Amino acid sequence: MSVIPELHGASSEAEVLQQLPEDVRERIKDRWRIYQLRHHPSWWRRLTLFLSLIGPGILVMIADNDAGGVITYAQTGAMYGIGFFVPFLLLMIPVAYVVQEMTVRLGAVTHRGHAEMIWGRYGAFWGVFSLLDLTVANILTLVTEFIGIRVGMSVFSVPPILSVAVAWIFLAGTMIFLHYNTWERLALWIAAGNIVFVPLAIAAHPDWGQVIAAVGNWHIPVGTAVGAFTYVILANLGTTIAPWMLFFQQSSVVDKGLTVNDIPSGQADTAFGSLSMGIIAIAIVILTGTLAYGHLNAAQFDIQAILHLLRESSLGSVGTALFALGLVESGLIAAIAITASTSWAVGEALKLPRSLNLRPQRALPFYLSGILSAGMAALVVLIPQIPLGFLNLTVQVIASIFMPAAMLFLLMLLNDREIMGSYVNRRWQNYSAFTIVGFLILANAVYGYTVVFPSA
Repeated sequence: MSVIPELHGASSEAEVLQQLPEDVRERIKDRWRIYQLRHHPSWWRRLTLFLSLIGPGILVMIADNDAGGVITYAQTGAMYGIGFFVPFLLLMIPVAYVVQEMTVRLGAVTHRGHAEMIWGRYGAFWGVFSLLDLTVANILTLVTEFIGIRVGMSVFSVPPILSVAVAWIFLAGTMIFLHYNTWERLALWIAAGNIVFVPLAIAAHPDWGQVIAAVGNWHIPVGTAVGAFTYVILANLGTTIAPWMLFFQQSSVVDKGLTVNDIPSGQADTAFGSLSMGIIAIAIVILTGTLAYGHLNAAQFDIQAILHLLRESSLGSVGTALFALGLVESGLIAAIAITASTSWAVGEALKLPRSLNLRPQRALPFYLSGILSAGMAALVVLIPQIPLGFLNLTVQVIASIFMPAAMLFLLMLLNDREIMGSYVNRRWQNYSAFTIVGFLILANAVYGYTVVFPSA
């Protein structure tokens, strides 16, 4: 029995395929391969099936450990050590999973991207609001990715204009010329480079007893200023959960063609990605918390100062080079994901042909929206004497400020039984999600209070 619907005037499945849009044809081919793997079980086919279905969850989480995140974690370890932020980042693992798992169900059930769902369900006003929220946050976040690429490549004496330009051309090329499946596999290979920070943390020879003790202590250094500490907490929140992640994973699930049958695999994909993200983030805090915390003026260290300190430490030039490569990789994989999220959101809002399976001549406006936003961010990074470290932390804080509004839209959609049917949020999922939103709002309020009343 054919899995492809009959169309008028078509006498064969091949003719049916030719009458369908290009992106739909590619998706049908992928789904047919999944169908065959699922209905002809063997251990090899089950493994192949799982590997075929993973992707969006791992990508969104590893891309979340972006260059801005790496710099933020490195500065966090240098400023406050491991006492508070090791357990804090452990807590962020389930937080990230709870948030992103909802996008898997929403995309698999509706087969619509996040921007399209907001526009269709809540109208143009809220659609424009969410799109502007996302676009501004994405351009700002892309600035931090190019900061990471620029700083990382400077370790190898590559001029900023060359490193930034080549990175922009590369991510534009991956979007325009690769079909979704190839684009996703290439991105996953790049994402694998994120693991480099784990052996670097081990090579720093931390006091593992102190690391384990930190999990239960949540120690805040004596004399810590509330405003500065809250600022860093917000920066870490902003690099753990951000608006682009919601739009990216849901649209990626749709473009990949996942269905409700694939939700368990999507959940496993997201869980593995969340765990990987947390382990790598903690490794970076342990690394700089071991080598940089306690040094004179460590609280003012920017990423260049941290790289200099690493070179002078037991890691030497090899360890510093590996850290720099990890920084470049983090910026590149995140730039790929964030650029795609912008293109998907703009395409959904403006009802453009939107899929990475489309040829550029058919969907050039879809590709250009993301590529041009990345180009704007790249130009900002090339401004002479721009304060890279301050800019990076500020962007992460802005992302955390934008997040509550994005979360509320997601929660409303996930509790809409007309849309989700039996896949609506369970009570514990709502409790967890509203707790996350409440903490974000509280942390933003505390930070705002310390800005208005610094003497307090």
